[in-house]
Amino acid sequence: MKQFYVIATPIGNLEDITLRAIRILKEVDLVLCEDTRVTKKLLDKYEIKTPTMSYHSQSKLAKIDKILDLIDEGKILALVSDAGTPCISDPGSLLVSKIKEKFLEDIQIIPIPGPSAVISALSGAGVPASDFLFLGFLPHKKGRETLFKEISESKRTVAFYESPHRILKTLESLKQHLGNERKIILARELTKIYEQIISGTGEELLKYFEQNLDKIKGEFVVIVPEK
Repeated sequence: MKQFYVIATPIGNLEDITLRAIRILKEVDLVLCEDTRVTKKLLDKYEIKTPTMSYHSQSKLAKIDKILDLIDEGKILALVSDAGTPCISDPGSLLVSKIKEKFLEDIQIIPIPGPSAVISALSGAGVPASDFLFLGFLPHKKGRETLFKEISESKRTVAFYESPHRILKTLESLKQHLGNERKIILARELTKIYEQIISGTGEELLKYFEQNLDKIKGEFVVIVPEK
């Protein structure tokens, strides 16, 4: 049976990779990368010589066809993203869907679990997380304010990703929708040297980052505990 691996890779600290992931990355014929330059740093650290090929959100259908042909030829491939678990707010779900569609029961899709920014953030947030809603990256414009209203009314913990370019605007919206009593948790630079998990009201966090603009770096995980 044909095999295709979906492998989670570190979100910052390169030591956060499983022994199984290292072994599989050495054994497969080709590693599909969101950015080959980023993945090369990981492969070099563990002396992995496997060839790489780019596959990302902007890849055209011709690239998917090429990947399908390689699998059809009997090649064993692995998919990684720049950081974390592929297909979770990262490219890959379309590719995996096309693979399953073409090969049906003749291929085994094998996930190799590992780092995930949202899970890492929730584990260190100290909030109820047995049942939570994950929204990935919020839309840039359309429907954004509606989502903030839904977040404010949710009876489950809500988590989502935000870029440094929009975090202040997001905190401003959360301040308006959550009021001055409900806490928000922000996690940034997870597993890296300047890792920080900070909590406060929207107003408190907004003030903190306005006074510490140097800390607005890297992607944020935003957590709003259940109402």
